[in-house]
Amino acid sequence: MDKKFKTRALAMILAGGGGTRLDLLTYDRAKPAVTFGGKYRIVDFVLSNCVNSDIYTVGILTQYFPRSLTEHIGIGKAWDMDRENGVTILSPYQKFNKPWYEGTANAVYQNLGYIIERRPEYVLILPGDQICVMDYRPIFKHHEERNADVTVVVSEIDKKQSKRFGMVVKNRKDEIIEFEEKPDFPKSNLASLGIYIFKTEVLVEVLLKYCGPQGLSDFGRDILPKIIQEYKVSAHTFGGFWKDVGTVEEYWRSSIELTNENPPIDVYDPSVKILTTASTSPPVKFGPHGKCINSLVSSGAIINGSIENCVISADVIIEEGAVVKNCVILNKTLIQKNCVIHDTIIDKSCVIGEGCQIGVGEVEIPNYEVPALVSQGLNIIGKFVNIPSRTIIERNCRILPRAQVVDFKTSIIKSGISIHPNVKENFYHKIFSL
Repeated sequence: MDKKFKTRALAMILAGGGGTRLDLLTYDRAKPAVTFGGKYRIVDFVLSNCVNSDIYTVGILTQYFPRSLTEHIGIGKAWDMDRENGVTILSPYQKFNKPWYEGTANAVYQNLGYIIERRPEYVLILPGDQICVMDYRPIFKHHEERNADVTVVVSEIDKKQSKRFGMVVKNRKDEIIEFEEKPDFPKSNLASLGIYIFKTEVLVEVLLKYCGPQGLSDFGRDILPKIIQEYKVSAHTFGGFWKDVGTVEEYWRSSIELTNENPPIDVYDPSVKILTTASTSPPVKFGPHGKCINSLVSSGAIINGSIENCVISADVIIEEGAVVKNCVILNKTLIQKNCVIHDTIIDKSCVIGEGCQIGVGEVEIPNYEVPALVSQGLNIIGKFVNIPSRTIIERNCRILPRAQVVDFKTSIIKSGISIHPNVKENFYHKIFSL
């Protein structure tokens, strides 16, 4: 089955989402392009799942701030997809006064030509923003054994989370008999993971019928509830780990979990095989006073301070006397001497001035601007930020991308505060003066 399977299936990865609940991490990058686990991007997991399942023909649908995502994927060499009918970036484009991608189904509908030209037997629809290790071959086996027109991958969840998912009701034959989009009171605990296998002729027929004349746009909200009465739609239950790192706090928590003795995804397990673009950075260096406890540290990092329960990306420098705990630090950030930083996400290319204290005090006030996103004591610092020395930042604070020293009007940033940059003066002047 495997050799035939390589040419029979095409994957369409939905990687255009803005991921607004990730707040500053998706300020000007697509959610699938966000760094995760130190050296990976979120999209690496679904791409690796494809090649580990012998699927090498992949279309990637981008939309929101795609530059960093397309630069990362390139021609697909890291995933052995740099071949004819390998990876293809499918960016939205204006045509005949039609709009940009308006939803998951509409995005695939607008690229039916790409699918039809490759003549696959099956089309696998995949979200580009989930963290999971999944072999798709058992799902195809399930699909074929039941002669299904469509197979939906589902997983058991706590019913309290149902408002975030499409919920599925199935019978004893695994046939889906009801689909509820984000219900308050679900009839089952089976959530759709947004992973679908379609017979190609069924996908084309459905999208031409519903996305064309009727203008429906989303698989979960619009398409699935309609087709369960018209086609044989099966549910395949996935029992492994998966995570939609949809919020700042979920992203931080899932990242720190990777440092556990028994993490939910063990990237050191040879059977996992998460692939990504090769780093040209030198090895990690620990100085004479460098100390590392229970942390992931990526290539090029120089650790002269102390880190504990941290995920450190490439080329991060932590100077002598700095103490960093329960933090996620992205590429090329400099943490200067004698800083104390707890419970914080710091995006790439930041400078944290000498003697700063970040993540101090008690959790009292949610962030005033985004209380639903930042309320549990976590701080988030956007990319290209420069924090002046000896600044104290309490809890639930946000420092927006490109904020510079002059934007800090006080040395103490109280809980719940967001610091905004004067972009015109700070960022563009800095760029054009280089």
